[in-house]
Amino acid sequence: MAELNGPGIKRRMVDRVGRVVLGDRIERLQRRLDTLEAEVQECRRLNVRLAELTDVVEQLLLPMASQDPERIAVAVEKYSKTV
Repeated sequence: MAELNGPGIKRRMVDRVGRVVLGDRIERLQRRLDTLEAEVQECRRLNVRLAELTDVVEQLLLPMASQDPERIAVAVEKYSKTV
């Protein structure tokens, strides 16, 4: 027969009380964590898109600054394909 005062029963009691007392709070924290993780992913996507747009702007502005019509045409065509 299992010992009533052993470490196993105490651990199970602590776990059960913890779930009852903290269960709702843990669920709310988990939902908040899920929301924050989704927001971080969205920020990462936006940062990648911003970096892509920065590259496109750079590719458009540098040829224009050098007044190279051929490079300008290539850059504008490349930009048009990404939009």
